[in-house]
Amino acid sequence: MKIFIIGSGGREHALAWKLAGEGHEIFAAPGNPGIAQVAKVIPGADYFAIASSVNPDLTVVGPEAPLVAGVVDQFRSAGRAIVGPDQAHAQIEGSKIHSKELMQRLGIPTARFARIDTAEDGLAALARFDYPVVVKADGLAAGKGVIVAQHRSQAEAAVRTLGPRLIIEEFLTGEEVSFIVLCDGKTGLPLEATQDHKTVGDGDTGPNTGGMGAYCDGRILSSADAEKVMATVINPVIDATRFTGFLYAGLMMTQAGPKVLEFNVRLGDPETQPLMHRMEGGFGEVLMRAATGSLNGAELRWKAEPSVCVVMAAAGYPGQVRTGDAISGIEDCGAVVFQAGTRLGAKGLETAGGRVLGVTASGGALRAAVENTYAAAEKIHFEGMHYRRDIARKGLKRWDIGTIKTSGT
Repeated sequence: MKIFIIGSGGREHALAWKLAGEGHEIFAAPGNPGIAQVAKVIPGADYFAIASSVNPDLTVVGPEAPLVAGVVDQFRSAGRAIVGPDQAHAQIEGSKIHSKELMQRLGIPTARFARIDTAEDGLAALARFDYPVVVKADGLAAGKGVIVAQHRSQAEAAVRTLGPRLIIEEFLTGEEVSFIVLCDGKTGLPLEATQDHKTVGDGDTGPNTGGMGAYCDGRILSSADAEKVMATVINPVIDATRFTGFLYAGLMMTQAGPKVLEFNVRLGDPETQPLMHRMEGGFGEVLMRAATGSLNGAELRWKAEPSVCVVMAAAGYPGQVRTGDAISGIEDCGAVVFQAGTRLGAKGLETAGGRVLGVTASGGALRAAVENTYAAAEKIHFEGMHYRRDIARKGLKRWDIGTIKTSGT
């Protein structure tokens, strides 16, 4: 097939890498230097015009912004096969208020919350919550519109910073899991569960980011837990909305069962990187079945070996980012390196964004996958780079010395 991928990050590089490896002809816009190694990159953001020129059999949308802007509606109106939700249903991610109120209507388990429309409402609502408390911006924020406030003054600052429209919700404790399902409006096909690491620092410290790493291991969720998530979280959304595309449920596995932290309407980044690394072939055909409403009976196959992705971030991330630093060591590091914030410049391959690379490897066991990934990361260099040193460490502790409980948002 001829497949057009919309986006320019590590998620899109992983998709292009996987689908090109299956023998499909890949086009991408706007792409990045890594994507250009496996696809024809077309500059620009007029995705419909590009599709009209390329005439792909299928289009896959990576990031959330084009989905919220209505790119799927535009493609479908012209009869083009595309994977993603329409603009109305993309609001499940585009508005935290819409998402939480949808969960409330459908009886989907989630944290107790308050809808806030003005700063005054937010400051008054804080009295109804214990600390820590979670404050979330209503709109798209690239994974960084969440503040976990430890005390009243921090919560008040968060309300003023993220508002005026926002959600205040109780802080949940448990094990955080990313559960992503490919949907065709009638049927949901779950991908393997993954675990993302949101905060910038080891031990889940520091501000939230778009994701500093993730791992994929068949033991993250039991089959019974996965079935419960499908029954209580995913299927109610599909049944009520006829959702199409990737429905991402960010879960907290609490003592009371799974609760939804957030919904996204696309593949996660960096979860896609270890997912694509672990997935067996046939993904292109499954995507086409999703785009044409024929997912019933489709299957995805997974390699037994766990996979790990460590994100290498630029100086200053997640704050003001420095760009233009030369990148070296990718070619001989011994892992698959998915590019995100990169460009070709006077120094060769340079940093061009906050999250620069996603170093991804597998191993016969999770410990081997972790060691292989970090051994590769140590061979890569750019000035100011930083990355977490504890990606998947929770999994190692859970399965080596028993289950542990962690906190997250």
